[in-house]
Amino acid sequence: MTDKTADYVIVGAGSAGCAVAYRLAEAGKSVLVVEHGGTDWGPLIQMPGALSYPMNMDRYDWGMASEPEPHLGGRVLATPRGKVLGGSSSINGMVYVRGHAMDYDHWAEAGAHGWAHADVLPYFKRMESWHDGGHGGDPDWRGSDGPLHVTRGTRENPLYEAFVEAGRQAGYETTDDYNGRKQEGFGPMEQTVWKGRRWSAANAYLRPAIASGNCAVVNGLVAKVVIRDGRATGVRLADGDTVHARAEVIVSASALNSPKLLMLSGIGPAGHLAEHGIEVLADRPGVGANLMDHLEMYVQMAASQPITLYRYWNLWGKAWVGANWLFRRRGPGATNNFESAAFVRSRAGVPYPDIQYHFLPIAVRYDGQAASEGHGFQAHVGPMRSKSRGSVTLRSADPAANPVIRFNYMSHPDDWRDFRTCIRLTREIFAQEAFAPYRRHEIQPGERVRTDDELDEAIREHVESAYHPCGTCRMGRADDPTAVVDPECRVIGVEGLRVADSSIFPRITNGNLNGPSIMTGEKASDHILGRTLPRSNAQPWIHPDWRTEQR
Repeated sequence: MTDKTADYVIVGAGSAGCAVAYRLAEAGKSVLVVEHGGTDWGPLIQMPGALSYPMNMDRYDWGMASEPEPHLGGRVLATPRGKVLGGSSSINGMVYVRGHAMDYDHWAEAGAHGWAHADVLPYFKRMESWHDGGHGGDPDWRGSDGPLHVTRGTRENPLYEAFVEAGRQAGYETTDDYNGRKQEGFGPMEQTVWKGRRWSAANAYLRPAIASGNCAVVNGLVAKVVIRDGRATGVRLADGDTVHARAEVIVSASALNSPKLLMLSGIGPAGHLAEHGIEVLADRPGVGANLMDHLEMYVQMAASQPITLYRYWNLWGKAWVGANWLFRRRGPGATNNFESAAFVRSRAGVPYPDIQYHFLPIAVRYDGQAASEGHGFQAHVGPMRSKSRGSVTLRSADPAANPVIRFNYMSHPDDWRDFRTCIRLTREIFAQEAFAPYRRHEIQPGERVRTDDELDEAIREHVESAYHPCGTCRMGRADDPTAVVDPECRVIGVEGLRVADSSIFPRITNGNLNGPSIMTGEKASDHILGRTLPRSNAQPWIHPDWRTEQR
């Protein structure tokens, strides 16, 4: 590996890119990872409980936002993406969810041959070092010696168990391990935290790759992929330097920046590229299309007992949390505080969960602003498989310009029905006996908000992105004109170029996307190296009465 030449050049040191770098370096290949962001050292990233800070800091975030959303009253929604070693795994909520088995079977049916659940489960197992914390689980489905540590919180606050018990009282299933055979139900939530520290892709994958001597990081903004005679040969940086790839270029720049980079490089919808004076090298109309995300709403309750995290929402409390983490790696700073979860079905006839819950023992916004009511708790809830689709397009041919992001949230009428269902089911859960010792009244959306029209107005005003963009370089059959990459992650129409990140998802998976993004990097690395893992025969649990029962 010379100064600016390697076998493989990876654009983006994020969740998938770090995994690809690790596996290629492990195989003896030379790798250069080009990352625009800086170091991830520092307590605000490494302390899990400080998660609301890095995603709101210009130093670590690309600073993107949606265009005014027409179905949300013209609201502009923040769209944080990690501009730092580890990418979004260094600024996210650290929640670990694989997705449901049927998500991946749908991928295969949609043209991503070789990405069914039987194909991807071995990669999830390979990447994990799973620690159940003595709370039970499904070891036959889990990995024990991978780079990514997956743990559970201590669940000491009684509200965590109250949430699970309330779900059981409402008639839902419980599950010891939603990342195992049975996703459906209420149970403990998992996190990418190890020994009280954020276990990002940088900590899990990139640092060991660098330590191997086969991988290095180049700091810079990639302006375009260099393509000569139909083959990618490297990347050009905004400062004019070129990083050369002897074998391949792998774009792992996120669902927002990967399509942007392909378009800047002449790969995308011909008409749109021409508008910006970009020479068309491969007319792929799917580049930037099919944008998906999860929306969620925080259903908040005021608490009748002072047992919530609000007790630390003052100068002395935060100082104690910080010191306890700094010197002992314990306390609220050593966890993301999302320690109970649920996946449920919205109605009979839905074969697997389409609603996710994160439970948090404080009423707070994602930007760290606590509810004015004081002590409270909340459930983040939203539909998993919205039918709305958006797009990512170029704002200009300037590589420093953020792309135009149009999520087109709530553009499908079914989304409104599904979101109203989410709120009403949540209210039913909070009304169970298990919460009787703890609840006072509903803060958000508020107990007077009842009719469909009132709920729709609350949804329009209060829903937030869960920060799970994906789908903008969709994987599919090579003869599919709307696909961008084939099932081996190769960009259709260009040699020596692949995309490996959440942008290639044919459809969004259940839950948070960091786990599936890392799995994508793991599997892409095997495609690059010309190898594969044996398929799994494991069969997921599906509710036996799903056709006729909602729970």
